[in-house]
Amino acid sequence: MLGLAHNYAKGYTHLNDIARGEGVSEKYLSLLVIPLRRSGLITSSRGANGGYALARDPSEINIKNIVDVLEGDHSVVECVKNSAACSRVPICVSRDIWSLLDDKIAETLSSINLGQLVKMGEDKADRTLSYNI
Repeated sequence: MLGLAHNYAKGYTHLNDIARGEGVSEKYLSLLVIPLRRSGLITSSRGANGGYALARDPSEINIKNIVDVLEGDHSVVECVKNSAACSRVPICVSRDIWSLLDDKIAETLSSINLGQLVKMGEDKADRTLSYNI
């Protein structure tokens, strides 16, 4: 998704270009794009000028949107989302802590968008270049 965010204004990007840039296999990426496209986060186009692109501006896609599609439930323990998983739910203080942690994880993932990540990457690249000079 970050590769698509970098290329947002340039149109469609081929998976092999993203794979090469991210150091992952194209086969792995081809598995990820299926649920991302189905969820409406990315679009695709066939042909020589085709490939994949973000369906919305990078600033409109937060990290929680992506994690929800690719990972599903982010609960640390099952009883937080499924109270039937444990008979101790009504009296369990630990569950309250896990629930609070789940809320903080969701809040953090929602507070960062792809546009911010692109900017963070550019800032890191600028710092790396200044160190090498």
